[in-house]
Amino acid sequence: MWEWFIDFLTAVLTGIESFVGDWGLAVIVLTIIIRLILTPLMAHSTRSTARMQVMQPKLQEIQERYADDPERQAEELRKAYADMKFNPLGGCLPILLQMPIFFGLFSVVRDVPADACFYSILPSISQSVAQVLEASGWVAAAPYIIFDLLFGVLTFIPMVLNVSNQNSAQRSQTMLMGGMMALMMIWFGWGVPSAVLLYYVTSSIWQVIQQQLITKKVQQKAKEEAEAEAENRPIEVDVVRREKKQRPHKKA
Repeated sequence: MWEWFIDFLTAVLTGIESFVGDWGLAVIVLTIIIRLILTPLMAHSTRSTARMQVMQPKLQEIQERYADDPERQAEELRKAYADMKFNPLGGCLPILLQMPIFFGLFSVVRDVPADACFYSILPSISQSVAQVLEASGWVAAAPYIIFDLLFGVLTFIPMVLNVSNQNSAQRSQTMLMGGMMALMMIWFGWGVPSAVLLYYVTSSIWQVIQQQLITKKVQQKAKEEAEAEAENRPIEVDVVRREKKQRPHKKA
């Protein structure tokens, strides 16, 4: 099955390259096609996240009231998710669907010609920053390093754009996590083929643009719908706690 997927991905990338005339551009076009296909799922994921934010106080109340009865707690949480039309796994699906593409590119770039390039910017899309730096020095590796740094910066930007509605403590924590994540991505990008860097840089640019133009509007609308549904159909959490049996007193 995996070999079939690799052959299919290689055939698609080769077909795009024969049309656009450049291997690096073919990776960019492939990334855009994938992101277009995933756009409906991303919109669904955004709506799920917005609904989760609205539901959070109610879910916390259920967890507190059913603290003594885990089975009933799980049942009531499931009912709450169903009432609000929320799927806890919905936000993970777009990421999971992209993982085979990510791992597949590692295998695909092995089969592309050795001189497969991104115009004159990246002479070889199958080489990593580390490989070019070791073989040809800093000058030749400079474009690869720029793409790697861009990869880290574009990982950080979406987190920065999401801090506007957070308090100061949450904002500081998000910024710290974003900085650490960016450094990890730069370290990771140092050793992967530049075709993978092209894929992720293009995908990250798409995500930033999508977040500014589409995601915020979808998220706001989903929040308003979830709040209206919550008002019209409140979640019942009035339950009687289990009475704790008193421990028998020891006889003196």
